[in-house]
Amino acid sequence: MKKIVILALAALFSGSALALHCPADMKKIDAAITASPKLTDAQMSEVKQLRADGEALHKAGKHQESVDTLAKAMKILGI
Repeated sequence: MKKIVILALAALFSGSALALHCPADMKKIDAAITASPKLTDAQMSEVKQLRADGEALHKAGKHQESVDTLAKAMKILGI
């Protein structure tokens, strides 16, 4: 029983941590975009789409998917 309670609490707090992670990643992406990175137009378009998708997923409560999507944008940006 004790293990179930611990697992439930861990799941609750990990979701909260991911929810706070998304906005931080979005800020990093926004800052990198405004710094005019050397990307092709196609790469910049993809970064902006991934950023928008990440925000939409965050607002929908799909935080792990949001973090994963934003990570793709950050990889393209080199951050």
